Amino acid sequence: MFDYLDKAHTLQASGQPFALATVVRAERPTSAKAGAKAIIMADGALTGWVGGSCAQPTVIREALKALQDGQPRFLRLTPPEKLGKAAHAQAGIIEVALTCISGGTLEVYIEPYLPQPQLIVIGHLPIAEALATLGKGLNYSVTVLGLDATPSRFPQADLVLDRLDFSQVRLTSQTYVVVATHGNYDEEALEWALDAGAAYVALVASPKRAEAVLQYLRETGVAEARLARLKCPAGLDIGASTPEEIALSILAEIVQLRRRTAETLAQSETPTPAPAQTEAIDPVCGMTVEIATARYVAAHAGQTYYFCSAGCRRSFEKEPEKYLA
Repeated sequence: MFDYLDKAHTLQASGQPFALATVVRAERPTSAKAGAKAIIMADGALTGWVGGSCAQPTVIREALKALQDGQPRFLRLTPPEKLGKAAHAQAGIIEVALTCISGGTLEVYIEPYLPQPQLIVIGHLPIAEALATLGKGLNYSVTVLGLDATPSRFPQADLVLDRLDFSQVRLTSQTYVVVATHGNYDEEALEWALDAGAAYVALVASPKRAEAVLQYLRETGVAEARLARLKCPAGLDIGASTPEEIALSILAEIVQLRRRTAETLAQSETPTPAPAQTEAIDPVCGMTVEIATARYVAAHAGQTYYFCSAGCRRSFEKEPEKYLA
């Protein structure tokens, strides 16, 4: 248990997404018991134990879906004859048929852990203070960099640096940068932010000041493609005038960007090779099998078939027409 907690803590601290799968109920005979756990990474790597060759691929597949949409899952892996029974047909449960020889049932809860969104505020004036306060209230990890920034001025921030030491900042796919120095060190901050590839880079400045900053960045060699990512003026147009209102408009824009990105990822077709090139369906039990790592393979009528276990392959070899039909 502590090994899993330590690993989960390390992954969260490093900003890596992962899913934790826990067997909450096991109906014998099953190889995994209640309380068994596994950590699944974004590349599908699994550490731990939640069942054998029938259960594990399904858990990995659903864990990857959970990492994509951020929603937990409750799986019930059970023999086909037990699917949809009134006592078990409950809302929120994903039932998957397993035809493993054991014939048992596993119920697995999968919980995704995604990196905490990170707000980096560069500046030390009232708008920066308001951004740090509101950002923390929205559960962002807040870092402030400013030549006159102090922890007493930014009590809500997780990290406060009174210098532009960008080596102390680690960016993730959910890092949002707002430069609000009011002309003090905009250029240096933006050069770093645009080069680092943050999900959002905004500048708080007047149109005249913004144009001067852009011209400077062009002359220093910053590519137009990167400059096009700069949002200026920062925030949604809500008629904001006070520092708090301006901070609210900027955070509203960040929230809008985050949610739209997540929705797009959930709804879009992933541009990966066709599943048939990397996965195959076991014709006996219907399980998805990774072709590259498949241990059980059989050929029939010039076609190659992949199986989750030796038992499925043996059944197929005895009566291939039965399963191909």
